Amino acid sequence: MDLALPETGLAEAGFLKQAEQILQYSVNTWDRGFMNKLYASTDAPGLAAELIIATLNTNVHVYEASPALTLIEKHTARALANLFGLTSAHAGGISVQGGTISNTTSIVVARNTLYPDTKTHGNTSQNQKLILFTSAHGHYSIEKAAQMLGFGSASVISVAVDAKTGSMDLDALSSLIKQAKEEGCTPFYLNATAGTTVLGSYDPIPALAEICKVHNMWLHIDASWGGPAIFSPTHKHKLNGSDLANSIAINPHKMMGVPITCSFLLGADMRQFHASNTLPADYLFHSSGPASSEEVYDLADLTLQCGRRGDSLKLYLSWVYYGSEGYATQIDAAFETAAYLAGLVSEHKNLVLVSENPPPCCQVCFYYAKDGVLKESVEENGRVTREITQRLVPRGFMIDYAGGNERGAFMRVVVSRGTGRGTVEGLVEAVGDLGAKVWGSAV
Repeated sequence: MDLALPETGLAEAGFLKQAEQILQYSVNTWDRGFMNKLYASTDAPGLAAELIIATLNTNVHVYEASPALTLIEKHTARALANLFGLTSAHAGGISVQGGTISNTTSIVVARNTLYPDTKTHGNTSQNQKLILFTSAHGHYSIEKAAQMLGFGSASVISVAVDAKTGSMDLDALSSLIKQAKEEGCTPFYLNATAGTTVLGSYDPIPALAEICKVHNMWLHIDASWGGPAIFSPTHKHKLNGSDLANSIAINPHKMMGVPITCSFLLGADMRQFHASNTLPADYLFHSSGPASSEEVYDLADLTLQCGRRGDSLKLYLSWVYYGSEGYATQIDAAFETAAYLAGLVSEHKNLVLVSENPPPCCQVCFYYAKDGVLKESVEENGRVTREITQRLVPRGFMIDYAGGNERGAFMRVVVSRGTGRGTVEGLVEAVGDLGAKVWGSAV
């Protein structure tokens, strides 16, 4: 790529040349063969919303600078919270820059709510060692957040998962909490996952909520990926118990196809968000908003960020366009296609399914293995997987692979709302063809 920045502007011709170059060397996520990440193409309502946001060019930090976008964010976040069963007068949410920031902010709010002195005096204000728990299959952002917030990686306790379902093992969690207390630590936060990154597993939320209640722990649900199942009458049961959560992360830019970035952190009580994050800055925060309201309308006072883009508009306008029923239809279609793919894999004599059948979410994980028998060498199984994924690209498919399995790395396919049966049929055929060639060259 020619990335030179000129002294003299190149005007329209230079602009168009660079735009064409960028498109040429970028991954086309609109192609139906792109099944590599937990997102894919977006749509016209989202693109239109992006244009409006850029045209307004404002910051959603205080009400006086962005009244319409502030009201839209509060309204949209509350509607999402209500879907999850967070329906108290103070329930709501905030828009944030991705799932990692959602999870990080939830830890800040949990710590400052349960142990208010920590906001001023830090994590060891009462000589306690605060620790967090998350699934072994949970997102790495919990550990990253622990590093950023001064807890340290060692303060994040990884909880084993059920070998079949990939869901958090309740007995293992209870045992780890007991052990931590015996060692003089203070468990304060549990991250439950609704749709893990690899297998798409959902943790058992009601049972986890009961454990949190017993031990005075904050229950956060990382539903960044699997949360949109709440729109589907068929699949929303996977999120049963979400009404018991203190906070929930959801990324509409993933399963719902809203343009990146569009993420929300929802809360059962937004007063906790305000108490945890507010700081005196009278040069900015003037308690603006409708005169009769006691709610916070200067939204930066609820978050870690001052510079805040109006990303909630993208979900709002898309929701207006499709409606809740439209999203339910799209999400059901993605789940159905994932189940269809899992069936194709399970019936193929040279493919070995890793996921459940049907899978819990929209990922399907599997190996190529001649006659369904994996090699004894973990390295060779991984090599076969990696070579197939690389050779699929010229065939029009881009998928990913994951490790963490005692038998070696396996292929992971992410089905989106636009993925059709013909696409996954073609993928299985291509994997079968390439697998035969790669397998024969393996040591």
